[in-house]
Amino acid sequence: MRVERFAYDLPPELVAQEPTADRELARLMVVRDDIVHGRIRDLAEHVPSGSLLVVNDTKVIRARILGTKEGSGGKAEVFLVRREATASHDASPPGERWRAMARASKPLRPGTRVISGPLTVEVEGKADDGLFLVRLSSRDSALSIDDALRAGARVPLPPYIKRDVRPEDEERYQTVFARAPGAVAAPTAGLHLTQELIRRLEGHGCEIASCTLHVGLGTFQTVTVEDLDDHPMHAEYFEIPRALASAIARARERNAPVLAVGTTVVRALESAADPAREGHVRPCAEETRILIQPGYRFRVVDRLLTNFHLPKSTLLALVAAFAGTERVLDAYRLAVRERYRFFSYGDAMLLSRDGADPTRQESAS
Repeated sequence: MRVERFAYDLPPELVAQEPTADRELARLMVVRDDIVHGRIRDLAEHVPSGSLLVVNDTKVIRARILGTKEGSGGKAEVFLVRREATASHDASPPGERWRAMARASKPLRPGTRVISGPLTVEVEGKADDGLFLVRLSSRDSALSIDDALRAGARVPLPPYIKRDVRPEDEERYQTVFARAPGAVAAPTAGLHLTQELIRRLEGHGCEIASCTLHVGLGTFQTVTVEDLDDHPMHAEYFEIPRALASAIARARERNAPVLAVGTTVVRALESAADPAREGHVRPCAEETRILIQPGYRFRVVDRLLTNFHLPKSTLLALVAAFAGTERVLDAYRLAVRERYRFFSYGDAMLLSRDGADPTRQESAS
C-alpha cells in the first residue's frame, strides 16, 4: 500500500515532550461507531469483563552513550540497537557484543574505543545491515556490564522529544511491569498502566498476561519507500511463554476478547499465531520481521490499546489494518482538533478489530 495513504497533518506542539503528572491521567479516545473521550483511569469501564489483557514486559535499557574516544578525546555517540547472540564456544574477548548506531567528528574505525564513565565501547567493524558491531566492557572489575551501562549510558528518549533526559524519565519511560532488559525504546501504550489500574481491571474480571518483545530502534525507522511492500522491516526478538498461550486458550474457551496493550504485543502475538488453531498462539522465542498493513488478516488480537503514531509509519499502518484506514485517520484528525497529545509520552486510543465496538463482549461462537 502507498505510504502516502498514512499521512496526516500534525501540529508540532501536539508532540508530547513530558509525561502526564500521573500515568492514569492520560486521555483515552474510545473508537466505536461514535467516539468517547475519557481518561486511562476509566479503562475498566470500556473493557468487557473477562477480557485477557496482554502486556509487553520488556525493560528499557540505558542505550544512549555519550563519551570520548580513547587517545584523542574526541566526542562520540553510540546508540545500542540489538544485543548479539554469543555462542558457548565463542573465544572473543570478554564483554557483550551489540549492533549499534554511532557517530563522531571523524569516522569510527575498527579498534576505536569510546569511554563513558566505567563503560568502554570498542568498535569491531560494520555489520551487513550498515550498523556498527561494538563490544561493551566494564573498566571497573567490581562492576558488571549492566552496572557500567547504568553508570555510563542514558535513558534513550526518542528523537522527537526535544529536551535532555531528566531523572524522572528513568521511571516514567518504563512500564510498571518491566522485568526483561533488552528494549531500546519503551512499549509506550504500557506506560499508561499502573499497578492500581491493573488491580481494578482484575477486579472487573479481566486476566493479565505478558509476553516479551524487545523494542528496537526500527520502531522510529523512517519509511523512505513509496510502497510499504518495499520497506525493509527491522527484526525484533520476542518470547511467548507457555503461560500466555494457556491464558489465550482460556480466553477462547470463555469467548472473551484478547486485548493487546500496544502494537509491540500485536506484533508478538500475530507472529506466534498457531496455524493449526485459529485464535491461539504457540510458545516460542524468536525474531519477527512481520509487516502488518491493510489487507492483513488478524488471527489472535481482538482489541488494541495504543498511542498515536507517527505519520506515514509502519505502526500507523498496523493500526489502520486493525480498525480500518478511514476510521483510524478520521480518529487521528479528531485527535488533532481535540488537542490530544501524540507519540511516546502522549495519549491513547482503544480500538476493536475492523472498527467494531471495543466495549462489546464477544459473542459465543
